[in-house]
Amino acid sequence: MPAFGFAGRVAGTALLLASWLLMPLALQSRSMKNRRLADFTAWAGLLALGLFSTLLVSTLLRDIALLAADVILPGRYFLPIAMRTAQAVVAFSLFATVAGLWIARGRPRVVAVDVPLSDLPQALHGFSIAQISDVHVGSTIKRGFVAAVVGAVNRLKADLIAVTGDIVDGSVPALAAHTAPLALLNARHGAFFVTGNHEYYSGESAWSREMTRLGMRVLKNEHVVLKHEGASIVVAGVDDFGAQYFDPAQRSDPAAALRGAPPDAGAKILLAHQPKSAIAAAAAGYDLQISGHTHGGQFWPWNLLVRYFQPFTAGLNRLKNLWVYVSRGTGYWGPPTRFGVPPEITLLRLVATNPVS
Repeated sequence: MPAFGFAGRVAGTALLLASWLLMPLALQSRSMKNRRLADFTAWAGLLALGLFSTLLVSTLLRDIALLAADVILPGRYFLPIAMRTAQAVVAFSLFATVAGLWIARGRPRVVAVDVPLSDLPQALHGFSIAQISDVHVGSTIKRGFVAAVVGAVNRLKADLIAVTGDIVDGSVPALAAHTAPLALLNARHGAFFVTGNHEYYSGESAWSREMTRLGMRVLKNEHVVLKHEGASIVVAGVDDFGAQYFDPAQRSDPAAALRGAPPDAGAKILLAHQPKSAIAAAAAGYDLQISGHTHGGQFWPWNLLVRYFQPFTAGLNRLKNLWVYVSRGTGYWGPPTRFGVPPEITLLRLVATNPVS
């Protein structure tokens, strides 16, 4: 008895053929002049890409398991298992795609994290930083999503807002109306922005000007010194780790970003899109690096593999005397799915382990 009936096989074949056509079109949808058609193509193709990704990996795992079962089990047991696991793979892939879409399109959860710092002045104990990263405004993430994120960030009433790159996938003319709500970001010491690799794909200089126009301070291998309750705190930012491949003059340099900063600052914080900046940041003497880029792998099974490409995948990590926080991302890139890896808005709070008055 076949695992699927005739109708099921026809439907499955049609779905695979449609995916084969739509997936490459989705990746080229930004070049389409008809925006409605472009958005529809992007949604359909990227959903198919997510489904195909899960289906492919699940099928490979099933095949590996069946190879072992073929050796161990008698033949009369093998065929029923093969049929049932084929059905299970399809069911799981559909479930993961739908559940991942639901999670990706929902409101990002707020993740609260305390960062313990030794010798932190008492005045900086409790200093809060709201972070958003990797929103990827583009074909499937629009103004409404951005406005909801901005509202959630503002309700946190953080002392500072860190926007750590990959906010857009597209040009300023195409997306300015959708990034406009970012102008409403509000914090005591303002909002700060550093570039990610996708800003370079989308026209970095134009987006840096646009972020400045929206009221954010764009940090490009430089720092600012903030006064908070009488204590000073250094906030530095670097261009994306791979910026040099687009413009050699914008080579990411955490040490240069800290140059000239007061040595007695209560805390030195680096905004860097990629966790890879942490090695140079630790050598330069920062206390905390705030990053994104990884999406935490975004969805199964890639969340298990991203650790092989970045020193840190997600959450709070330690490198020598440096704390590194890596956001799982506020939006998503490509397939609109977050199965197993929910999006986040992060609220980081500096905590004194032995307060200095």
